[in-house]
Amino acid sequence: MNRRTGSIWPAVLFVLPFAAAFLVFFVTPTLFGLVMSFLDWEMLSGLPPRWVGGANYLEALQDARFQRSLLVTGIFVLLTVPLNLLVALGLAAGVSALPKRQGLYRSLIYLPVLLNITVASLLWRWFYSTKFGLFNKLLQPLGVELPWLTDPTLALPSISLMTVWWTSGVSFLILLTALQQVSPSLYEAAEIDGANEWQKFRFVSLPQIMPVLGFCTLLEVLASFKVFGQPFLMTGGGPEGATRVAMQYIYETGFSFFRMGYASALSWVAFFLIFVLMLLHQMICGSGRTEP
Repeated sequence: MNRRTGSIWPAVLFVLPFAAAFLVFFVTPTLFGLVMSFLDWEMLSGLPPRWVGGANYLEALQDARFQRSLLVTGIFVLLTVPLNLLVALGLAAGVSALPKRQGLYRSLIYLPVLLNITVASLLWRWFYSTKFGLFNKLLQPLGVELPWLTDPTLALPSISLMTVWWTSGVSFLILLTALQQVSPSLYEAAEIDGANEWQKFRFVSLPQIMPVLGFCTLLEVLASFKVFGQPFLMTGGGPEGATRVAMQYIYETGFSFFRMGYASALSWVAFFLIFVLMLLHQMICGSGRTEP
């Protein structure tokens, strides 16, 4: 409230642009998608949308291809998140221990994050090429040639490795900041007790940054569950559907087969699964906290 005029209108006018944008670009599409999920709407059929109730959701629960895409997504999360956090934590610990030039290494490690998803994916698709790819050229002296993106067993781990290279810089910066906030007195006390570098990291640094590590874990899980660009651009969901993740299947349902109502229902199922993951994270992290 304005102290001079007693009016709340100045505050309302400041909030109004954000509120209008939030209403137009978030609330309205969300509600529209929710209503659409209860409709049978095939855009190219020329027929008007038809109310089918929960039929789309029942079909989603019985859709074997959607279930497989969820399984592929889950495997991708399990492959990517631990490796991503391990790389980010190792790089953060290494850079924080450097006496100088931390800014240079910080910039170099974060640099891949600045690349567009299309650029990063096409670059790594060239790296993985079986004919003239960089990785097979490096392995050529060993007599090894791997079908990185054409083998159903290797394709998803290959995309996971690319994702770690592309995204680990985000968690790296967050963890590096957390490590630099640890009180030096704690390390001094550990040194007095005879702790070596590994012991200081294990018993001082790691417990101090555990809440931040949990936050990074949540970010990585949510981002990995919503993966779309990498498999879509690098393999198109192949080979044999080995990299067709949930978001790509939803996209194909809506924009290749034009079943917009069913695609909306699939989107809400995916949203519910992500919401459950967030709740589980809160429960696990909350149960692990102790009052001082």
